[in-house]
Amino acid sequence: MSATPTSTPESGPGGGPAAEDHVGRRIAVQRKLADLTQQRLADQIGYSVSLLGQVEQGAKPATPALIAAVTRALHLEYGVLTGQPNMRLLREDHLNALVTPIRDALDLFDLGVAEGQPRPRAANVLSVIAEDQCRLVRAGQIRQVAQILPALIEETTAAAYLAPTSGDTLAWSVLGSVYRTAYDVVTKLGYQDLAALALDRMAWAGERAGDPILAGLRQYMRSLVLLRGGRYATGQRLVTAGLALIGQADNLLERTAITGQLHLGAAVLAARSGDRDGALGHLDVAERAAATTGEVPKLRWVSFGPVNVGAHRVAALSELKDYAAAVAAADELRIPADWAPSRRGRHHVEVAYARLWTGDKDGSLNHLRAARTVAPQQTRYDPIVQETVTALLRAQRSTPDTLANMAAWVGV
Repeated sequence: MSATPTSTPESGPGGGPAAEDHVGRRIAVQRKLADLTQQRLADQIGYSVSLLGQVEQGAKPATPALIAAVTRALHLEYGVLTGQPNMRLLREDHLNALVTPIRDALDLFDLGVAEGQPRPRAANVLSVIAEDQCRLVRAGQIRQVAQILPALIEETTAAAYLAPTSGDTLAWSVLGSVYRTAYDVVTKLGYQDLAALALDRMAWAGERAGDPILAGLRQYMRSLVLLRGGRYATGQRLVTAGLALIGQADNLLERTAITGQLHLGAAVLAARSGDRDGALGHLDVAERAAATTGEVPKLRWVSFGPVNVGAHRVAALSELKDYAAAVAAADELRIPADWAPSRRGRHHVEVAYARLWTGDKDGSLNHLRAARTVAPQQTRYDPIVQETVTALLRAQRSTPDTLANMAAWVGV
């Protein structure tokens, strides 16, 4: 199997050295600040010094697993190496100013109803609005949701506090849903600290709602945060805890589908840690669940079914570095046109990354362009997109206009 070719001195879209700001360069800077040689860091993270050197030079992309390993070894926050949040791009898109109001709204959780605050709308009305915001996130409309989200959090918080205490938990469930949407928005923009805060608030609302599905999904999303930081064993424990909570749910379809979704998350965790048997075992469990449920296009902020299992199989195989198998699995998968744009965009990014490692540079760029088409806001801030574009630039003897355009767009 061929990997991406090593680099030669290239010119970037602006005529200078190609893609000088990349994860590998940031690793080199942090390694030197820690007074470590390449050999010592390579020994600590369990990778060859040759690969680490190529990553630092930008000749090969930094895999998510390698990023996580360096993050742990150097005691860094994930965003230090990935460059998230990318403030330059966020300022260009006028999105950075929308984050502070979301942060402020997340701090309202224990303050009740403000004096003079208008009476909130009924919980069932807010539930419809919250569902619509979830739909917009899945459609990739991050800016539109970020503009509305602070006021929605404030109003839904007030509705929860004003709800009757005699078993009416709908308002608290809606608040948990709104916090889940906040998690999605800030994660896609690269604010990992706010993502963790939104999950804490989701747990707080979920306890008051008495909702086992909400509680189980929160554990699942916590495991994804730990995935980025390389804490795979703890992430697996969170998935196990989430499965136990979801097992208490009454709705059979919902319980089966969400259980399958948690096994998909566990498959990626296992794959990232190098546990092939564990990853394939979780995928098999999820596949059996999907055979029972069929396609469930919208259920508690997730889509579950055979297609989602297939997409996660591609992701897991790529995490296992079996890139040829990941590409083959992607070629067999048929993504429906009405699948959530955010999920379609992410799948294209994963296939682009796998194709890069097999040496299919044109196929990789085509999938990046497809991701940009279906979910532009999400794709623009994705660090894996930036790593893939960087590697494509390094691998080209000349830079095609389409690649130069993509590089400029993602800020490489």
